[in-house]
Amino acid sequence: MTEEPASGDRESESAEPGPDRVRSLAVHREDVANALEATLRSEREVVLRATPPFSGRMRARLHALDAGATGAGESSENGTAGEGPEPLHVDPRDLVDEVPPYPEVDDTAAEYPDADLETRRKKHEEAVEAWREGVRASVVSTVEIRVDGETRAVDVTALG
Repeated sequence: MTEEPASGDRESESAEPGPDRVRSLAVHREDVANALEATLRSEREVVLRATPPFSGRMRARLHALDAGATGAGESSENGTAGEGPEPLHVDPRDLVDEVPPYPEVDDTAAEYPDADLETRRKKHEEAVEAWREGVRASVVSTVEIRVDGETRAVDVTALG
């Protein structure tokens, strides 16, 4: 997937393929649902991330951007001390047609006011699974990414 620099030439090494080379992102539908659920249900920022070296088709994987992380998660700390291209981070909200509202426990309880606790738990689990299935089914075919301060569309290939 990566191109080797010719004869260890320093100029060729600095011309390492950057994110502008990416034409499509492959994402696993389950990763999109997990990232979106974590983003909506917590204070964490969870993204799909593609890391260098970049190629025409990249696989974006689940990644949490934690402010207290050491090295991982901060785009300015990719282990190269500012050298080379930064990882691409894609917000999971950008990877679905419409973000459906997440089913809340209180909504399930209100929908089944006469049900016992176990029944309400089961109904809530079913509502969450239906939400996740809806998210997995609505992954978009293109997404906009930022490369060198510019926004451009790339194809999305949904796996799974």
